[in-house]
Amino acid sequence: MPFLIFSRSGFDDVLARIDGGGAVLYLNPGVALGADIAPLRERGVALHILPRLYDPQVPGDLEEAARATGRERAGLWIEHGAAVPQAEAASTETARTEASPALMEEAPALHRRLARTAGQFASGALRRLRDQGAGRNLMVLPYHGFGNAHRIWIKGRVLDEFSYREQSEHDSSWSNLVALYRRLESDEVAQARVLAHMGGRTYETATDAGGYFAFDIAPAQAAGQALAGGWHTVELELPEHEGPDGAPVRATAQVNVPCASARFGIISDIDDTVLWTNVTNKFNMALMLARSNHHTRKPFKGVAAFYRALNEGAGGNEDNPLFYVSSSPWHLFGPLVDFLRVQDIPLGPLLLRELKVRDLLSSNHNHKLDKIELILNFYPDMQFVLIGDSGEQDPEIYTEIVRRHPTSVRMIYIRNVNPDPARIDALDRLIEEVSSTGTQLILCPDSVFAASHAAAEGLIRVDRLGMVRSDKREDDSAPAPA
Repeated sequence: MPFLIFSRSGFDDVLARIDGGGAVLYLNPGVALGADIAPLRERGVALHILPRLYDPQVPGDLEEAARATGRERAGLWIEHGAAVPQAEAASTETARTEASPALMEEAPALHRRLARTAGQFASGALRRLRDQGAGRNLMVLPYHGFGNAHRIWIKGRVLDEFSYREQSEHDSSWSNLVALYRRLESDEVAQARVLAHMGGRTYETATDAGGYFAFDIAPAQAAGQALAGGWHTVELELPEHEGPDGAPVRATAQVNVPCASARFGIISDIDDTVLWTNVTNKFNMALMLARSNHHTRKPFKGVAAFYRALNEGAGGNEDNPLFYVSSSPWHLFGPLVDFLRVQDIPLGPLLLRELKVRDLLSSNHNHKLDKIELILNFYPDMQFVLIGDSGEQDPEIYTEIVRRHPTSVRMIYIRNVNPDPARIDALDRLIEEVSSTGTQLILCPDSVFAASHAAAEGLIRVDRLGMVRSDKREDDSAPAPA
């Protein structure tokens, strides 16, 4: 019998009932972790990840989840009464406490207590610095979405305060600190109705406890035609909340559908891959964010030209889509998009992480695994180039993706930022494992090395190597930011 499971407790309950032998499980994202999947598949259990997080206590979610399995509801074992938070932070918290040792090292209890205390102290201190005279305006903040010819995914957040302002290269460290604080401490609005208008149809959802909302809809099927490649516009509306003009609060979301010319996709980390963030040291990362902004931060040398070459492909006009998956919080979506634009790095959907201030002192790598699974679910026939660094767990995460989707990964490029011999030995073992599937995991000292390999593999045009080298030389000679 196929099982539709929404929570970890339901997952554990089902495992106690079955003995393998062809069981089929449909799971919410984040329920099954890296350590769970391989043993179950060896027992003959088929696992399928649902396209988004469903909560059976939210009206319509249970029916939609059942439809997502492609099976008749009468033939499903359905977990009822599960308390599944819509907030993605809840699923990542589960992952933090239950994640596979192969993907992350669980922090000691003392570290968790210190992180929680430090986070509470930082929140209180920043709140006391708050500008009491600032205006408070309800707003909907959309993030870039993505989709295929028949289905799209959009995420966003509703806040009751929007006091951000444009930053410039002349901003002081104090101005950067205030801007960072305002992004981290903006007040969310829970249970707000959100409407999405596209193709003459209207879709509805509600925000979760963190103020986040998501749409996973099929407007093309409703309109009876496929979505063309390129960027599409989706109008978002808060029907129960008015703006200063007396009309409902509105915003416009951008959704990217890969063009028919695309030959492969690119999934890239951001932290210590595209730009230096020192993500392995949370305190130094926070200092860096407070002392700089998207005008003063610089990408790793040659990255901008290399990513443009991958976007163009060997044909020069393939328009291969880029996706950025990062452990940075959604609060930094705007600055990261601005950074990509300022540095002329191809723009694409960003899939970031929900977290609170105290989480700046912790990590959650299962978030990246879930988001890459979401992307692959939308493009089952497309191969991907995965790009990351060796500082945290990108090699382990990408290897797990190869285990689950051996035909979906064309190439893996890992920037070597950790010279520790033990880390190099671990990477050598991953390289050997990945190679056995026919995929290559390439350890790269810089973007020029990666671009040279990509040109030899037919991923980019050979004449783009000169641009990557030139880009790197310009970065080498550029003055260091203050």
